[in-house]
Amino acid sequence: MTRCGPGARAFSAQEIAGWYDADQGLIDKRIYVDPDIYELELERVFARAWNFMAHDSQIPDTGDYFVSYIGEDSVIVVRDDAGAVQVLLNTCAHRGNVVCRAEMGNTHSFQCTYHGWNFSLDGRLAAVPGSDPFYRGKLDRSRWGLAKAAKVESYKGFHFATMDPDAPPLADYLGEVGRIGIDQMAVHGELEAVDGVQKNLIDCNWKIAVDNLYDWYHVNVSHRSAMRVGFVNASVMQPMQQMVMLGEYGHAISGPGISEEQQQVIDGLPDAERARLDALSFEARAELAPRITERRPLRPKAVKAVMGPVGVRAMGHPNIFPNLWISTRALQLSLRIPRGPLQTEVWWFTFMPKHYDAQQRRMAMKFMSHSFGPAGLLEQDDGENWTCSTRAALGRVARRRPQNLQMALGEDQVRLDPSGQRSIETRVNEHAQRWHYRCWADWLKAASWDELKRSKSPVPAGRV
Repeated sequence: MTRCGPGARAFSAQEIAGWYDADQGLIDKRIYVDPDIYELELERVFARAWNFMAHDSQIPDTGDYFVSYIGEDSVIVVRDDAGAVQVLLNTCAHRGNVVCRAEMGNTHSFQCTYHGWNFSLDGRLAAVPGSDPFYRGKLDRSRWGLAKAAKVESYKGFHFATMDPDAPPLADYLGEVGRIGIDQMAVHGELEAVDGVQKNLIDCNWKIAVDNLYDWYHVNVSHRSAMRVGFVNASVMQPMQQMVMLGEYGHAISGPGISEEQQQVIDGLPDAERARLDALSFEARAELAPRITERRPLRPKAVKAVMGPVGVRAMGHPNIFPNLWISTRALQLSLRIPRGPLQTEVWWFTFMPKHYDAQQRRMAMKFMSHSFGPAGLLEQDDGENWTCSTRAALGRVARRRPQNLQMALGEDQVRLDPSGQRSIETRVNEHAQRWHYRCWADWLKAASWDELKRSKSPVPAGRV
């Protein structure tokens, strides 16, 4: 039996397995509102997974810090005196007060505002007011530093942390699909984060806010107003040419894709023309893409060797499990941070290629700030849907009927490329959503990383 959190109810593996019926594509609505299930998620998903913390450009110098979250635990991401990136629990070892109240900045140390305990950049307890007269010289400072993440690693400048010492290396955790997700951003060259993370609270369960990023069925309905005013081109829907890539531990990419034939057209461009296109900004390539491939923005030719022949054709949204969304334009990241079973705090990070000039930055930032985040046309539509879907799960009668995730269930085939990369190339579907919940259940059933590695669902092959 599994019990997490103070007073949380225990669940058997069989009961957990019953919350999502993978064979039928049905979800028990309780998973969105049950506080005991939420406590189990904090313990077995967020406290064990590799969580995105910050980008190199946010903490370039000694003493630079950024405050983030692992589940509901506030953490400080800071570059210490030795140049290493530390992830420290933002909780004083004395009475639990926070030691850093600002969202980001630069400092020489962290001091608790309750009693003045002072901590170095690597988390050591450096000074305690009245250590000799009040503690009689008996306080062992070596035992009372800030708690640290078990592991901190980075991939292409994106720093991740896990609280579980048994977690696999970050590269193994990301796997091919997770790495491709980040590679979609690295396509732009050297990046720098724009100061200021857009944050807003939405009254929804975090899982609904995650699975929506794979959903291209809602675009033509929910975002119709954005299309009518010309903010989003109706061609973005692309319902009949979708690509899904599923990865270990719940990572996935889903959305529009370029066909092999269209990629061949791109690959077959003369070197001079290709070089001219590669030198253009992402936005300029986007303008040319419809004339060349009638698909999404072109990527520089060099990235095919990094992302692979299948990965380079995936133009949808990636999600790195559990809650890191990389937008389709690949210049924004979003975290869906749990704030209880009925609320999610959504963070949007915006990045700019360093080679962008002032006009390119202005145009890109204008588009992105009006797409997602508190002022975004698209997220206002989505947030209302997510709130209503979560609230419905509270109804005693509505809860009796499961949610339906049956679109294309058993209808498509996983393609195996000679390179070894796998994809599902089809029309609008719910393959990635089903994979998300199947893996979510795997995480909750496993009592340890060792068990999760042994019992996790294999990446699908054949008919799905």
